[in-house]
Amino acid sequence: MRIVLFYSEVESFNYFSDVLAAQLEARGHETFILDLTNPGSGGVHSFDYFIPFISKKVDMAICFDGLGILDDVYIDIWNEHQAEIVDILMDPPIRFHGVFKKHPRNYHLFCCDRDHMEYVRKYFHEEVSDIVFMPHAGTLPAEDDPVIPYAKRSYDILFSGTYYRYQDEFMKLKTVFSVEPNTKLYSFYEQMFSNLTEDSCLTLDQAFHLTLDQCKWEVSEDMLKLMLTFTEPVDWAVRMYYREQVITALAEAGLKIHLLGRGWENYPLIDRPNVYHIDERIPFAETLPYMADAKICLNVFPWFKSGSHDRIFNTLLQHSVPLTDYSHWVADHFTDGVDIALYDLAHLEQLPGIAESLLKDSAFAEAMIQRGYEKVSRNYTWSNCVDRIFEVICG
Repeated sequence: MRIVLFYSEVESFNYFSDVLAAQLEARGHETFILDLTNPGSGGVHSFDYFIPFISKKVDMAICFDGLGILDDVYIDIWNEHQAEIVDILMDPPIRFHGVFKKHPRNYHLFCCDRDHMEYVRKYFHEEVSDIVFMPHAGTLPAEDDPVIPYAKRSYDILFSGTYYRYQDEFMKLKTVFSVEPNTKLYSFYEQMFSNLTEDSCLTLDQAFHLTLDQCKWEVSEDMLKLMLTFTEPVDWAVRMYYREQVITALAEAGLKIHLLGRGWENYPLIDRPNVYHIDERIPFAETLPYMADAKICLNVFPWFKSGSHDRIFNTLLQHSVPLTDYSHWVADHFTDGVDIALYDLAHLEQLPGIAESLLKDSAFAEAMIQRGYEKVSRNYTWSNCVDRIFEVICG
């Protein structure tokens, strides 16, 4: 097949496109990666090379979060080629109503969370007919990469991810959506945020409808969908709220925490002697060696209540323990204390004890890592991702 992928402003997606392209080419397919950020540059990923590539039949386009199929010009190109479109959602569907309403004809939506699938079926069943689940993928290390002995690793607990003050994220309701404070609409989203912080099991959609019921609001379907798009700042705020709560639970217990990513200079406890900010955001591929040098890699799900996350898979493939909050999908495919370590967002007082037991019992931790590594290397790599894509596209 001849397949197009994309570079965008999201650096991690570019890494994913590179890895996918390598997997596809290893199987004999021909690929081209178009740089959406600078298509007129004249470089090897520009229109200068894209136009000759699409002068012949293109069989498939693979994108992340709709980047590569948003504009009319690309929709027309893929429709003209009758190309199969693989759109891999890495973020909640509330952000992509526009893509669901308008996309190329042969559109296949891949979701990393089963709740995301239900959301699209619920609100866009007429516009999106093919919705499938596909978990994230992890990167297999090279066979000759040495494994650092557990006891000799530099970091007790590592968290790789950004930090923003949740209050600032919530205030984007005002700057992005012009929802003014001291209005009923603003109070609605405040109540929704409160519901999510009081019950960490709620999905965004469940919290939204709970808040509608509490406010006794009845809205049209069009207004409902519009209001759902306004929940994006709430989504970011609740993510950051719990990210801060989780790190704080460990920090206040005196455990050593190493943070990798931008924004942590704004974290309230960053000056504690047991809290270390290693670096600002670095390229995705460069985070993997840090994982390999950590005993525990912490995961706080980005509100994927029935989904996966590449942070878990890459942690195990880098021979570290993934310590993660609960997701229905994780509970169905992994076993706490066997091939993964779980904690409960509703009982963060238990989190330090879980982490301490993993740090103290290296034999137990290493056995967990080995079982998890074997499971992930068989089922959740980029090779498995390509298998899943072709299973769906080719039947």
